[in-house]
Amino acid sequence: MNRRELMTGALALGAAGLPMQSFARVSLGSGTLTTVSDGNLVLPAGFLFDTMPQDELPALRERFGLTGDQLTPECNLALYQDGERTVLFDVGSGPDFMPSAGILTDSLDALGLAPEDITHVLFTHAHPDHIWGLLDDFGDPLFTEASYMMGRAEWDYWYDPNTVDTIREDRAAFAVGARRRMELIEDAVEFFDDGDEVLPGIAAIATYGHTPGHMSFEIRQGDDAALVVGDAIGNHHLAFARPDWASGADQDTDAAITARLRLLDRLASEQMRMVGFHLPDGGMGRVERADGAYRFVSDAS
Repeated sequence: MNRRELMTGALALGAAGLPMQSFARVSLGSGTLTTVSDGNLVLPAGFLFDTMPQDELPALRERFGLTGDQLTPECNLALYQDGERTVLFDVGSGPDFMPSAGILTDSLDALGLAPEDITHVLFTHAHPDHIWGLLDDFGDPLFTEASYMMGRAEWDYWYDPNTVDTIREDRAAFAVGARRRMELIEDAVEFFDDGDEVLPGIAAIATYGHTPGHMSFEIRQGDDAALVVGDAIGNHHLAFARPDWASGADQDTDAAITARLRLLDRLASEQMRMVGFHLPDGGMGRVERADGAYRFVSDAS
């Protein structure tokens, strides 16, 4: 990418009493792809690790410095601007999920944008940290000027009233929260399927497994391209070093492994830039093959 512009910095959120967060920006043809922080999650380590081989896990946790009983992954939303459209991929947590997350509007403000400047919202999936930010502090829709777009399979799963009874008990609130927000946009949402050109230069890629209808997106302008992978590659450590291990974060672990391996192979082969929602340093970087598997190289490194 000869026209690539890379910038990493800190969003000026200190005055609002919020933690400093990183972002990254790159040019894609005549468009610009930026990552926008929504803060971070605070999760018990077992949420991710309990499904993994416990005899091999300690050495890898030590290798990546994953000590303690908590994980604090960043939440980085992709924002694509092409002069006509301002496209936000997912909408963050909003005020009701975790106190460490939900800073999207402050991050947008630091970039000179307001929620009403967003023309399109494309959802990777409907977990709380990706869709609960649809609503403001008063429970009203936040992105008042945006068109909403979601994969058909993902919508059908979360909108189904039976999902709350069939999903894992500890995730029942996910289903309730998703359905509540989807009801508010059901008359405005557009659906798409695997392989569809969702918007000019943006194509949907089915990466089912993390959720039943999880979608990733390829943004392409000429020879310049990037993949927005959502949670299909959910961390910068074991998802790369042992992508064949089942992650406790994924709903269908076998499908998630298949999707993860396919994405990593493509990203490493094509050396295409990626944006991962929970990857560090703003979430933007590339994939390299290493030690029989892969490693994440952030644009900030």
